[in-house]
Amino acid sequence: MDKTIIYFDHAATTSTKKEVLDEMLPYFTQSFGNPSSIYNFAVSNKNAIDVARDQVAKAIGADEKEIFFTSGGTEADNWAIKGIAESYKAKGNHIITTSIEHHAVLHTCEYLAKNGYEITYLPVDSDGLINLDQLRSAIKDTTILITIMFANNEIGTVQDVEAIGKIAKEKGVIFHTDAVQAVGHLPIDVHAMNIDLLSMSGHKLYGPKGTGALYVKKGVKLKAFMHGGAQEKGRRAGTENVPGIVGLGKAIELATNHMEEESIRQAKLRDYLIGQVLDKIPYSRLNGHKVNRLPNNVNFSFQFIEGEALLIMLDLKGVSASSGSACTSGSLDPSHVLLAIGLPHEIAHGSLRITFGEKSTLEEVDYLIEILQGIVIRLREMSPLYDDFLEKQR
Repeated sequence: MDKTIIYFDHAATTSTKKEVLDEMLPYFTQSFGNPSSIYNFAVSNKNAIDVARDQVAKAIGADEKEIFFTSGGTEADNWAIKGIAESYKAKGNHIITTSIEHHAVLHTCEYLAKNGYEITYLPVDSDGLINLDQLRSAIKDTTILITIMFANNEIGTVQDVEAIGKIAKEKGVIFHTDAVQAVGHLPIDVHAMNIDLLSMSGHKLYGPKGTGALYVKKGVKLKAFMHGGAQEKGRRAGTENVPGIVGLGKAIELATNHMEEESIRQAKLRDYLIGQVLDKIPYSRLNGHKVNRLPNNVNFSFQFIEGEALLIMLDLKGVSASSGSACTSGSLDPSHVLLAIGLPHEIAHGSLRITFGEKSTLEEVDYLIEILQGIVIRLREMSPLYDDFLEKQR
C-alpha cells in the first residue's frame, strides 16, 4: 500500500464529489442572487432550488411540495420531533423512540421530557432490532409520535421500517424516521412505508456539509422551527443556502442512480471483512445484525483492548476509522448503542467501526485485515486484563 490515507469512516462524513461541487460553484460567485427577490437574476436561483427539491423528492418517493431544506440531519430531527410535539399537544404528550437513536433524537426527547412530555424508550435485542409487539404495546391514547431511526449509524442495523410505519398508521400515530445513514444506500419509498416525516443530510452521500432536508407528508401539521421570513413555505425562515441545496440535490440524484450496484459492491467488501476478522482475530465479535445491516457498515468489538488506542495505531498506519458516532468522539464513555445491545462496559470500550465508500477497494480491506491482526496482538500484550484471562485459561 502507498502512504495515502485509507478512509474508512464514511458514516461520519464523505467528500464532496466533483460533479456536485461543479453544480454548486456558480451559485457562490455568478448566480448569487437572493431567491426571495423578484428580479430575473434571483428568480433563476429559486428555480435551482425547485430542481433540487424535485431531485430529493424523487429519491424517496415523495412529492416535491413535501420537501423542506434544513442545515442538516440534526436540525431535521429537532424540527420533526419538537414540531410534532407542539403541533399535536392537544391530542397528547407521549412520544415513543428507542434506546439506540442518534443523540439528535435522544437529546431532543430529553429536552421534551423536561417540558412535560412522556418519553418511552424501546429496548433492542442483541442485534439492535426493536420488538414490534413491544412497540404496539407501548402505544396509548396520548401517543402522538413514534420516532425510530431507519438504520443505526454505529452498528448498521436496519429496522423493519415498513412494519413500523404500518403499526403507526393503524394506530393513528405519526411516524418519523432518522434516515441520515439510509438515504442513498437503501431503497426508500415514504408512501409505501407509511413514513410521515424523514430526516436526511447531504454530507453522508457526497454532498456538502451544512445542508439537509426534512420530508413532511402532506396533511401533517408541523410548527415552524425557525421564525423570520417566508422561506420554505413559511415553515423554515432564513435566506436559502442555494449552493448547498443545489449540491444536496445533485448528490442524492447521483447516489440513488447508482445505489443498487454500489450497495452490492460494498456489501461484498463488508461480508469479506466480517468473515476474515472473525476467523483470524480471536475474542472478536460483530456488532449489529449480520444480514439486516447497511451495506457499507461493519462494527467489531475486541476483548481486552481499548478502542481509542486501536484507532490511534490504525491512524499511524494510515487508516482512518472510528469507534462510533463522530458526534460523541470526545466522550470517554462507551457507546450507548453498544450498551443497549447488551455489551458490558469493558467490551463496549474496545469497538471499531469501519464504513466503506464508493472508492473503497478490496486491496484496502486486505491491508486493514493485515495490520489489524498485529495491532490487536500488540495491544493485548500490553493488557493486564488479557494476562489475567490467559492465566485463568491455563
